[in-house]
Amino acid sequence: MEHFQFDKTSYNHIPKEPGVYKFFHVSGTLLYVGKAKVLKNRVASYFTNKNLLNKKTQRLVSQIDTIEVTIVNSEYDALLLENNLIKENQPKFNILLKDDKTFPFLVVTHERFPKIYATRKVDSDKGTHFGPYTSVRAMHKALDLISKLYHVRSCSLNLSEKNISNLKFKVCLEYHIGNCLGPCEGLQSEKDYLKEIDQAKHILKGIIHPIKTRLKEDMNHSAGLLKFELAAEYKSKLQLLETFQSKSLIVNPSITDIDIVTILSGEDISYLNFMKVEMGTIRASETVLIKSRLKEKTEEIMAYAVPVLRQKFNSHSPTIISNFFFELTNINIIIPQIGDKKKLLDLSMKNAFMFKQNHLRIKTKQQDDSERTLRQLQDDLRLKSIPRVIECFDNSNIQGTHPTASMVYFKNGKPLKQQYRHYNIKTVIGPDDFSSMTEIIHRRYKRLLTENKNLPDLIVVDGGKGQLSAACISLKNLGIYGKIPIIGIAKRLEEIYFPEDSIPIYLSKKSSALKLLQFIRDEAHRFAITHHRNIRSNDSITSILDDVPGIGHKNKTLLLTEFKTLSEIRKASIQLLTNAIGKKLALNVHNYLNKKKAAN
Repeated sequence: MEHFQFDKTSYNHIPKEPGVYKFFHVSGTLLYVGKAKVLKNRVASYFTNKNLLNKKTQRLVSQIDTIEVTIVNSEYDALLLENNLIKENQPKFNILLKDDKTFPFLVVTHERFPKIYATRKVDSDKGTHFGPYTSVRAMHKALDLISKLYHVRSCSLNLSEKNISNLKFKVCLEYHIGNCLGPCEGLQSEKDYLKEIDQAKHILKGIIHPIKTRLKEDMNHSAGLLKFELAAEYKSKLQLLETFQSKSLIVNPSITDIDIVTILSGEDISYLNFMKVEMGTIRASETVLIKSRLKEKTEEIMAYAVPVLRQKFNSHSPTIISNFFFELTNINIIIPQIGDKKKLLDLSMKNAFMFKQNHLRIKTKQQDDSERTLRQLQDDLRLKSIPRVIECFDNSNIQGTHPTASMVYFKNGKPLKQQYRHYNIKTVIGPDDFSSMTEIIHRRYKRLLTENKNLPDLIVVDGGKGQLSAACISLKNLGIYGKIPIIGIAKRLEEIYFPEDSIPIYLSKKSSALKLLQFIRDEAHRFAITHHRNIRSNDSITSILDDVPGIGHKNKTLLLTEFKTLSEIRKASIQLLTNAIGKKLALNVHNYLNKKKAAN
C-alpha cells in the first residue's frame, strides 16, 4: 500500500488507481472514509458539480481541508480497508452500523490435551474459535452436549509428557464421576483424547451426520460382542445427538455454505438481517440497525454492511441470497422467486421486520416518556411552554489556570452532541466563576442574535444564586432578560434558583423532571472537565514539542491528532512518525524525546 496526502485544491493530482480516500477537517478530525475503483474520478466528483450534491454532502465538502489516499491492489482490498477504517474511527459522515455487541465463542485450545470453553475475546494464539453464537443459551447447549458425549478435561494443568511421566498430578473429582478419563495420570492416551476432540469439533462445525453414523456402527458392534452396557451407552449418546439436531433450525440439506441478507430501507435508518447457513443448518442470525449519514443508496449500504457481518461471522460463502441486488467482488448475488431459498429469504425478511417493529415501539415509548418528563418539567418550573430546547452552562478551572466553560444542548430531553460548545475564557483573569459565567452567556447569545438563530426554551446554569445572577447580567445587557426562562441548580441539595428570588425550590427526588435536570447538569460538568483536561495535557505536550527542532504549529497538531499523548508519541516507531510528519521531522522528534527521557 502507498499513502499520499493532498489539500482540497490539488485533488487533480490523485492517481487513477483503486484505493481508499479520507477527508480531514482543518483540526485533523477524520470526517469521511470512502473507497473507489478510480480514486481520482471519485474524489473529483465531490468538488465538481457541487449543485448536484445533497445538503449533507455539501456540508461535508465545505469542511474538507486535507485529503489522504491509500493505493491498494484491488477493489476488494479497498472494500476491506474501508470497512476496517470506518469501524476503527467512526467518522462523522460515514454510515453508522449499530453493531457493537460482543458475542461469545467456543474455543478449542492449542495444547497437548485441548480444553473447550466459552470466551468473548478472540485470540487465535490460544486456540480455534467456533461462533460467534448470537444466543448464549444455544452456545451452552452445544457445550453441554459435548460434555455429555465426550470426556473433555476442565482443569488448567500443564499436561506435558514430562509432567505426566513424573506423576506430578493426581486425578480429581471429574475423573471419579466419569466426566474425565484421567489423562493427567496417563490413564487416557493423547491419541484417544484427540479423537474425541476431533468429533467435538465436527459438532461445533455443524457436521453431525458422520458422528451419528459412527455411533450407530459402534452401538451395533458392541451389541454383536454382547457388550450390552457399552451398546446402551452409545445409544444414549446417539439419542442426545439426535435431540440436539432436532432442536437446530434445519433447512434443505442440499443448501450448504450460503448467506442470506435482507434489508428494509428507510429515510435515514435501515434494518438489515444476516443469516449464515452451513451444512443445512442456520448457524447464526443477527439483525442490525444502520444509520445513513449522506443519504446513501441501498446498494451502498449493503456494500458496506455485508462484508462487516461476513467478517464478524467468519463467512466465506461464494453465494448470497438477498431481496436487493448489489455488487460485491467475487460474490454471486441471488434473488430467488420460489423454492427453499425463497423460504429462507422470507424468514430473513420476517426477522428484519420484527426487529424494525420492536425498534419503532421502543422509540415511540421513549418519545412518550420524554414528552411526559418535559411536561412535568414545565409544570414544576411554571414555564409558559414545554422546554423543547434546553441549554446548560458550566465552568471549569483549577486555581484559575486554563479557565474553560461548556455548553450542552438538549432537544426533546435528549442530548444533541453536535450542538455542544466549548469556551476558552478570554476576559477573566484568575478563578472567577461569576465573571466567567457572564462572559460565556454573553458570547453564546450575542452570536445567536447576530446570526438570527432561535433561542432556547430554557437556560440552566450549574450553580446557585451567584452563577445565576452573573448569567442574568449578560441577558440584561443583550436585551433578552425575561424573554428566556433561566434557572440555576446547585449541587449540594439540588436546590433550584430563579432570578430575583432568594428562596430556592426543591423537586421530589423521585421526580423525572429533576432527574432530567441532574443529567443535563452532570453532562455539562463532564464536558467542561474533559475539555479542561485536554487543554492542560496538550499544553504540557506542546511545551515539550516546542523545543524539538523544526516542529511548527501544524506538525504539532498532526502529532497530537494522531498519537493523543506524549507517551504514545515517544513509543511510536520512526515509520509511524514519518507517516504523520515526514522522515526528517520524525527523526528530530524521536531523537529529542528519547534523549530527554534518558537525561531524566
